Amino acid sequence: MTGQGEHRSVPDRTAPFTASPDEPTAARVAAFFDLDKTVIAKSSTFVFSKPFFAQGLLNRRAVLESSYAHFLFLLSGADHDQMERMRAHLTDMCAGWDVEQVKSIVAETLHELVDPLVYAEAADLIADHKIRGHDVVIVSASGEEIVGPIAEVLGASHTAATRMVVENGAYTGELEFYCYGEGKVTAIEKLAATEGYDLAQCYAYSDSVTDIPMLSAVGHPTAVNPDRALRREATARGWPILTFSNPVSLWARFQTPSSTTVAATAAVGLSAIVAGAITYRILRGRR
Repeated sequence: MTGQGEHRSVPDRTAPFTASPDEPTAARVAAFFDLDKTVIAKSSTFVFSKPFFAQGLLNRRAVLESSYAHFLFLLSGADHDQMERMRAHLTDMCAGWDVEQVKSIVAETLHELVDPLVYAEAADLIADHKIRGHDVVIVSASGEEIVGPIAEVLGASHTAATRMVVENGAYTGELEFYCYGEGKVTAIEKLAATEGYDLAQCYAYSDSVTDIPMLSAVGHPTAVNPDRALRREATARGWPILTFSNPVSLWARFQTPSSTTVAATAAVGLSAIVAGAITYRILRGRR
């Protein structure tokens, strides 16, 4: 594991271009962000329970159960056993749902429901990484139909999310890939292999003790709004701890269609100043 702020150049054996064998290429860097309570202030799955109910996908009991589960999630975070119970409940509940209907509901309500939930501090941190030339990757245990559209608005380069098995246009209730715990490590290692990331130089951010495997897989892990167990672990390992507490409008911060071109067209000197100012403001709040 490299030290905080340390940068080195290594041969990139997976880059899609050819380089002279005598000239090592700079490793690519990514910042991996958990979504719920790290970038947005609520559970991304819970946010859509009301429109799912309105469209007949959920009954009233399921909405009440999801509300209670979300309350517990916000109160103390979710441990492994709770996550497993929620996984089983959600997959059973989604069995038979029409995939295109789910995608349509998310597209129609995303602005209204997620708009006020993104943390300003997370928005600044994502902007900082993009200015520094880092890819931004959203890694979430929520379903890809929910995570993908949110990540697109955030300007993420890639997403890794849970995928359910689909047959004849409907969910079967079985999982193709569960992006949770070690599954997140599998996802980021696969991305690192295809995109040429040096994980020793990469960053990861999460609020949950269940994401210790992902945080441990990179050289620059940070606990954000950590639950009690993650706070203890981060303190013991000397990981930075950040508190995000100011939700703002997602669209107001990221509505520019090609946000990646902003950093590319900015003057190098100005970009460095902006990145430094953002980083200082965020890291000043470390605990």
